[in-house]
Amino acid sequence: MRTLLSTVGFLLLLLLSQDGSLTGAADAEHNLVATDSHTHRHRRHHGHRRGEEFEYSALSCRAYSASLDEFGAVGDGVTSNTAAFRDAVSQLSRFADHGGSLLFVPAGRWLTGSFNLTSHFTLFLHRDAVLLASQEESDYEVIEPLPSYGRGRDTDGGRFISLLFGSNLTDVVITGENGTIDGQGEPWWGKFKRGELKYTRPYLIEIMHSNGIQISNLTFLNSPSWHIHPVYSSNIVIQGLTILAPVTVPNTDGINPDSCTNTRIEDCYIVSGDDCIAVKSGWDQYGINYGMPTKQLLIRRLTCISPDSAVIALGSEMSGGIEDVRAEDIVAINSESGIRIKTAVGRGGYVKDVYVRGMTMKTMKYVFWMTGSYGSHPDEHYDPKALPVIQNINYQDMVAENVTMPAQLAGITGDQFTGICISNVTITLSKKPKKVLWNCTDVSGYTSGVTPEPCQLLPEKQPGTVVPCNFPEIPIPIEEVKLQRCYTRRRHM
Repeated sequence: MRTLLSTVGFLLLLLLSQDGSLTGAADAEHNLVATDSHTHRHRRHHGHRRGEEFEYSALSCRAYSASLDEFGAVGDGVTSNTAAFRDAVSQLSRFADHGGSLLFVPAGRWLTGSFNLTSHFTLFLHRDAVLLASQEESDYEVIEPLPSYGRGRDTDGGRFISLLFGSNLTDVVITGENGTIDGQGEPWWGKFKRGELKYTRPYLIEIMHSNGIQISNLTFLNSPSWHIHPVYSSNIVIQGLTILAPVTVPNTDGINPDSCTNTRIEDCYIVSGDDCIAVKSGWDQYGINYGMPTKQLLIRRLTCISPDSAVIALGSEMSGGIEDVRAEDIVAINSESGIRIKTAVGRGGYVKDVYVRGMTMKTMKYVFWMTGSYGSHPDEHYDPKALPVIQNINYQDMVAENVTMPAQLAGITGDQFTGICISNVTITLSKKPKKVLWNCTDVSGYTSGVTPEPCQLLPEKQPGTVVPCNFPEIPIPIEEVKLQRCYTRRRHM
C-alpha cells in the first residue's frame, strides 16, 4: 500500500500527464516517474533489486524519480555531464514540496564539474556508477571563504566550490549501492605543492547551513582536499562510507564535521594522508566571532589507516568550541595517533566533554596526543590572549600494540588541560620505543588500570582498582534516528 504522500504525488502526476510524464517544452525529454515510498521493515540489505524496482535506506523516501541519462548525460568517462547534472537537479527541484525526488545515476563513468544539490532530494549511484570530478579549474566556481575561517585554507581569499555543493537545504540524501565518487585529485595535489593555486582546492562534498543530511553507502576516492565537509549544519547521518586517498598526500581528510550539531558517523573505512576524521569549528578570531560549536557528535565502528595523522582529531580549528563528542568501537591501524587534540594560543574556544571507549590500535606512533602549540593563524589579527579551554577528556577500555610512545600530552603554560581521565588501557611497546614513554606538561587528571605506568601528572586514582571514566548514558538525539526502507521504480531508457 502506498503512503499517503506517494498516493497524492502519483495522482498529481496523472493529472499533469496521461502517460505519467510531465509535459511542456522544457520537460518533453525528462520523464519523471512516480515512485512508491513504501517502507520495508523486513529487508535489511541496501540497494536490493527486484525487476525494475530497487530498495534503499534513507532518512526520507521520495515520490518521484528520474535517471541521469534522460537528461542527455553520456557515461563514457570523457564527455562532460556538468550541464546534465545541473539540469536534472533543477528539474527535480520542483518536486521539493510534492514528496521530493530522486536522481538515479546508472552504471557508467560520468565526468562532471561542480553542481548544486536541492532540498528533499536524493542522489543515488548504481554500484557500477562512477562520478569523475573534472580536473579543470574552470568547472569550479570561486566562492567566498567560510565566515568562521576568514580566508581559504590553502590560500588567502576565496575557494573553489565543492564537486557536490549545497547551502540552506533541508532533507538531502547522497547514497547508492556503493557507487564511487572519484575526485581525480592528483593534478590539484601537484599544483598545491608547487604553489600554483590562487584559491583553496575543492572538496568532494560540502553542505552548509542545512538540516537533515544523509551520506551513505558510497566509495570516495582521491579528493583534491577534504572529502566530506558538513558545515554550519545539523541532524546529519554519515554511514557505510569507504574513503581512500594516498597516505602520502596531506589534507585529504576523510570526514570533517565543522560547526555542526547532532551528527552520527558510523561504519566507515578510511585510508588517508591526513586525519581520518577531523572535528572543527572555526579558526582563531573568525571562529570566536562566528561562535558556532560542533556538539553532539557520535563516531562509532570506524576503521582508519593514517600513517602521518590522527584517527580522530579535535581541532586545530576549534575556536567556536567542540563539546559532547562520543567515540566507540574504533580500530586504528598503522596511524600516527589515536585521538589527537590540536590547539594553540590565539585559538580561544574550547574542547570539552570528550568520551572515547572501546578502541583497538595496531602499530602507532602515539596513542594519546594533545598539543597546545599547533598550527598557524589566518592572519596577524588574532588575539594572543585568547586561550583555549581543554577539559573533561575521557579515554577508557583500549588496547594498543606496537606503539612507539604511549602519550605526548602538552598543554599551555598558564592554561592547563584539565580533567583528563584514562582508564583500563593496555599498551604494548614497539621494539624501539621512545626513552620517555609518557611526556606530560601542563596537564592534570588521573589514570586507572593503565600500562605502562603513566606520568606523575596523571596519577593512579585508586591503586589496585580500575575506576572507569565517564561515558554518558543518555544518547544524543541523532543516535536514535532510524532510516526508512524505501523503494522506487525506474524505467529503462
